[in-house]
Amino acid sequence: MNHFLDSLRQALAALTDHKLRTALSILGITIGIAAVMAVSTISKGGNHVIYSELETFGLNSVWVYRNWNTVNNGRSQRQGSGIQTRDFKALWLEKKGLGIRTMSPIVRPQERWQASQANREATAQVIGVGKDYFTVVNDSLTSGRTFTSIDIRQKRPVALLAPTLVNRVLDSTKPAVGQRIRLNGRRFTVIGVLAVKSRDFLSSIGSAGGQNANDRLVIPYTTLQNMKGNQDIGNLQLEVRHFDEASSVAKKVEKRLRQFHPDGFEYSSETMASYIATTNRILGGVSIIGIVAASISLLVGGMGIMNMMGTSVLERTREIGIRKAIGATERDILLQFLLEASLISIVGGMLGLLIGGLASWALALVTGFPVIPSVFSIGGALIVSLVVGVLSGYLPARRAARMHPVDALNTQ
Repeated sequence: MNHFLDSLRQALAALTDHKLRTALSILGITIGIAAVMAVSTISKGGNHVIYSELETFGLNSVWVYRNWNTVNNGRSQRQGSGIQTRDFKALWLEKKGLGIRTMSPIVRPQERWQASQANREATAQVIGVGKDYFTVVNDSLTSGRTFTSIDIRQKRPVALLAPTLVNRVLDSTKPAVGQRIRLNGRRFTVIGVLAVKSRDFLSSIGSAGGQNANDRLVIPYTTLQNMKGNQDIGNLQLEVRHFDEASSVAKKVEKRLRQFHPDGFEYSSETMASYIATTNRILGGVSIIGIVAASISLLVGGMGIMNMMGTSVLERTREIGIRKAIGATERDILLQFLLEASLISIVGGMLGLLIGGLASWALALVTGFPVIPSVFSIGGALIVSLVVGVLSGYLPARRAARMHPVDALNTQ
């Protein structure tokens, strides 16, 4: 132990004798570690934001709808959505056997409708849904209630409003629940207020799913069908029992719908599982590219340590010769030079973690991503910095350790 401490003191003394050179080598490692940590932290924060937004659609969701792109032997396409209320009811009875936990019909008008109260009005994204829709898409309420079976069966004119519409249409001096609004000329009673949902990132990248969820006006699908004058359902949104069964469940539902309508309709489906798989590939690729790019800085820092140690060996050749002449072993010389390289990398790594943390915090303020450092990334950064230092210093240290004392002392 005393031998190690003595080598450590000598390494510290050697580094402090060349303060500027040591500082520059430390800076190289610091920049590399800071870049790697900032990239990994922001990547993890970005992953968290995206998955949180995907969760607002329901992670086990499956969407089934008519495929309008199919051509039936040159004949004109049949009208209608290809999914009727009776189809939904039949699938509901079979849902356990199909692997469906719950499901809801989705009905939409062709255009956005005007919602108004007194002199306040706003265009709304109107959606007709079943009572289980809110479970499927992980909706929560700030006040009121969701639909009941009676609301659906009796086609009641009741509505739930998202926060944007509450602020634009309703009287702010009164509780939202119980107020009346007009929608497409018909009077509705507000029975609930939906909680805020964030889909800002998905909207910013132009995702089809990135619609503004905060200007929804949700009514019973039967009420909307009654207003439209038909039994069409635009699509079915299912929640499957198991995430990895989403694709197979979608195919089963498509098959059943074709059996219900054997005269020309074709169907397609999308699963949240496929979106998540695509997201994983994209985010994984971006993270790898970012870390590789940041690691170049770390490589440059390692080359800086190697250059510094090589120069130090040349400058201290006579010192090495004297130490070996008075009894120092190759192991002693190797240990001292490796300790010098390790000290540079450890100090640089610690500073890199500090600067990387500050950089991550600053980037989080700009991007809005949460800062989510991990013990793995912090520990990994320190280990990487130490490995870089040891590997970079090993060749110069080995060269110094293998010098013959006579040759070293004869060096001018």
